[in-house]
Amino acid sequence: MIKGLRYVIVLFVGCLLISLGINLFFVSYHLLDGGIIGVGLIAHYIWDFPVGMTIIVVSIPIYILAWIYYRPFFYNSLVGVIVSSLMIDYFAAYIPATPLLPPLPSAIIGGLMLGIGAGIMFLLEISTGGFDLLAQMIAAKTKWNVGVLIVGFDLGAVVAGIPIVTHDEIILSAIAVIGTGFATTVITAAGGVNGHGSMSAK
Repeated sequence: MIKGLRYVIVLFVGCLLISLGINLFFVSYHLLDGGIIGVGLIAHYIWDFPVGMTIIVVSIPIYILAWIYYRPFFYNSLVGVIVSSLMIDYFAAYIPATPLLPPLPSAIIGGLMLGIGAGIMFLLEISTGGFDLLAQMIAAKTKWNVGVLIVGFDLGAVVAGIPIVTHDEIILSAIAVIGTGFATTVITAAGGVNGHGSMSAK
């Protein structure tokens, strides 16, 4: 009972931080995030597609791979990707007309919020799917920290978005991605998540 309640609370708080970080701090300044969220933001900026729904669609091939080779990760992240994507699209209706903060603080705070949200969910082996799930699968076969892997995927998504954003937006996006990776790495390391993407024995 207590374990189940903890799971629900962590899932809700993690997804809430991610959705608010994107809608309150990223979209206002046309910033990119890394990984699958970055892909969703690129689709949103170009075609006005819903970020959350794009995340779900693009995640499908990764989930097929997880179903075949990493079934536990499939189950642990399925709820994460659905809840986070729905919350992202829900809070999109509340994007402020005027940005809450200047560009640099928005990039830093937004990035940290995403990293904290993802990090606390990783402590219970919950993933928001997409490239986070892919990072977990790679970490399961290596000794790399899952946060470090996410930084690599995230920077790749930012690079892919270069043609649609300005020079200043790319710099701010890179800062946000670094903040996300930093927060995720610190939380997973402090929480005892080992190189295989699971909780180490205490």
